[in-house]
Amino acid sequence: MAKPSGREHLKCGEPDAGSAVYLYCLARPRVAAGLRNHLGVDGRNPVSAWIIRDVAAVTSQVRREEFCGPEAETRLRQLGWLAPRACRHQAVAGQAMRLSPILPARLGTLFSSRESLEHFIQEHRAEIRRALDRVAGKQEWAVKGLLDRKRAAAHLLLTMPNGAGETLAGSSAGARYLREQRRLSHAAEALNAWLKQSCDDLVESLASLAVDICGRPLWPPPAADQEREMVLNCALLVRPRSLPGLRARIGRANAKHAGPGLCFELSGPWPPYSFSSFLWNSETT
Repeated sequence: MAKPSGREHLKCGEPDAGSAVYLYCLARPRVAAGLRNHLGVDGRNPVSAWIIRDVAAVTSQVRREEFCGPEAETRLRQLGWLAPRACRHQAVAGQAMRLSPILPARLGTLFSSRESLEHFIQEHRAEIRRALDRVAGKQEWAVKGLLDRKRAAAHLLLTMPNGAGETLAGSSAGARYLREQRRLSHAAEALNAWLKQSCDDLVESLASLAVDICGRPLWPPPAADQEREMVLNCALLVRPRSLPGLRARIGRANAKHAGPGLCFELSGPWPPYSFSSFLWNSETT
């Protein structure tokens, strides 16, 4: 019926005012007992776990028109409508994650019926079982790198020679201008090279502590943080015992790069969205 596009967006087939099955995640059957009395993404219908052999689908009923059709396309771009639903979706996935390994679905993942969901699970059952085994006992953590580029450029310029031995005295204004432009160009190239090396070194260091690591899109900064740009965004699948080492390595990187204005932030644990997206990259019906 639908194919999610992006993180929080759903393109739907023909409009329909009837109900649809909203999927939060796939899990193991033991998840069922801990989800009683939870309300779903719409704040009205309860969440339930539908057991299909050795896989549980955590679902609720929704009105299909809430997520499909031209009006839904508009609502999905409105923070006031989207935010509470995203929070409810995340709350259900988070509760399920405390009860079982899960493969979280993206916000707005719909199936036209239980039969279509059952068909999807049966078709991908082997992949689902392997993926649940893979994430069991592990957590997803996000690492973001944030750069104050003006501060970094100024810091780098302080370490560069003014003219590599050239004498500015007596030079024409045009010559001095061209020389300064070359210096700024070299500084920009050096900054990009330093930035890439710094991020690569951290990722390589963290990869040795992770079961898996993957890159994520770089998003624009929020309005309150316009001075910093995101230069690194990656997700790590880690065992909890590796977390102290993860924090320590990020702490050392931050101490090393504090002067040039580069810092790294660690957040989590999150449902393993980055390591289950392969399931939602094809059409669901």
